[in-house]
Amino acid sequence: MAHTVRLEGLEDPRLDVFARLTDHQLRAGVEAGRGLLVAESPLVVEVALEEGVEPVSFLVDERHLSTCSALLERAGDVPAFVLPGEQMERLCGYRVTRGFLCAMRRPRPLSVEAALEGGRRVVVLEDLVDVTNVGALFRSAAALGADAAILSPRCADPYVRRAVRVSMGCVFKLPWARADEASWPEATLEGLRGRGFSVLALALEEGALPLDDPALLAGDRRALLFGSEGYGLSRRALAACDRSVIIPMSHGVDSLNVAASSAVAFWQLFR
Repeated sequence: MAHTVRLEGLEDPRLDVFARLTDHQLRAGVEAGRGLLVAESPLVVEVALEEGVEPVSFLVDERHLSTCSALLERAGDVPAFVLPGEQMERLCGYRVTRGFLCAMRRPRPLSVEAALEGGRRVVVLEDLVDVTNVGALFRSAAALGADAAILSPRCADPYVRRAVRVSMGCVFKLPWARADEASWPEATLEGLRGRGFSVLALALEEGALPLDDPALLAGDRRALLFGSEGYGLSRRALAACDRSVIIPMSHGVDSLNVAASSAVAFWQLFR
């Protein structure tokens, strides 16, 4: 069980991980070779613990200490730092969801091959920059039938605090891997095709099939590609796909936000 430690002030260096270290510093190895992430809210922390993510320390608003006791009991012998709610808000700069944070060791990265093992429905993300979109997309993917996600080398990090929170912990549920620079995009997408996947780009391209076209349901394995919020998929990625797919629109609207469009596509092609 986690042991509670009541702190006297916000200057304690043990609080750095929760508010004073950047995402880059957390990734780069607060502990060499592994790095940390921060999960917010009891629900997200519960999902992480269920998926085997290792806790390092907690930060708890004293008003929520009793309601979080069951989670703290499951955590093993790690510290749970306790602060009054107003001090916790000062430290973090915002009101923390249900006053509960957990610093955790980042799961070891998977290879593309390991992430794809046994999968039939795959999400591929190229250069998304908004971590909120990444988190929302992971939540939809996990909920609507995806088996794995593959990220381009420059795609935003799913373990950034906001992405973890928006995903409701689904970044821990869905196996994912980052393609290396040398294989992106041609070799990565050819590798999917070699595993029997139809590789489909969500893109406003001439000749794109509407999402409800029966031809898209051919075959048992499908990989859906989504591109950057600004310019969409690169020409190289589009050229390496089997075909493009569009969601029919009304009122002159040409597209949806990438997180919204992904949910529509998953419902149609992954269920």
